[in-house]
Amino acid sequence: MSIPDYEIVAIRYATVERRTRENFLSTEVPDAPMPMHYFVWLVRGHGHDIVVDTGFTAAAAKARKRRYLHCPIEALRKLGVEPGKVKDVVVTHLHYDHAGNLGCFPAARFHLQDSEAQFATGRFMLDESQRHAYDVEDVVAALRSVYAGRVVFHRDAAELLPGITLHHVGGHTAGLQIVRVHTARGWVVLASDASHFYANLRTRNPFPIVYDVGAMLEGFRMLETLADGPDHIIPGHDPEVAARFPRIPDLDFEAVRLDLSPGAPL
Repeated sequence: MSIPDYEIVAIRYATVERRTRENFLSTEVPDAPMPMHYFVWLVRGHGHDIVVDTGFTAAAAKARKRRYLHCPIEALRKLGVEPGKVKDVVVTHLHYDHAGNLGCFPAARFHLQDSEAQFATGRFMLDESQRHAYDVEDVVAALRSVYAGRVVFHRDAAELLPGITLHHVGGHTAGLQIVRVHTARGWVVLASDASHFYANLRTRNPFPIVYDVGAMLEGFRMLETLADGPDHIIPGHDPEVAARFPRIPDLDFEAVRLDLSPGAPL
């Protein structure tokens, strides 16, 4: 039986200005502007609309001084996806920029790694360096979904659907997971924060918000193993993603097709 092909859309919904030295663990890099973009992803095909991460709200953008470009929930609607009808949401991890709108998906099951739930509610949240990127209300929303029977816990690798698999990586957080999707151009891996930028992976220089550096470095190797090539790895926050891949026309926000070949080389 052949593996189904899916369409993947990256929706850019926010941005923040940063410097190169803020984006690498080793700061032996030239100091220059290096902005960070924020995305949510839609995987669709064969009667399924699967949302990967849910972004953050306008209130969170204001509190954290991010430039909010478009509500990701409204963006999904404009792409023909009604959030209230989505059945599966993959939460790569529970940081504020990946799990901020869980309540907008009342019919969904949330796919989460065991180790992420344990990490986000455990002893390491006593330390500001680890809890800073979490919003307690987002974690509470996830916990309420557990008690409502709407969280599907995974341990390591799991098949969500034929052609869509989840893989525990860790590193950035204890329970970070990545998503491997089969497309017409081959296996594409949504790296989320396993690699914020192409350059983190390419130079083996991790992003500085990290729980386990060794696991993050192993995660780089996993990305390369699971993807069909460098162009098939999609970092979580790199402006190059929006610049390289074909843009969906006639939208009032930026969305690009990751299942199509990029128009510019790495």
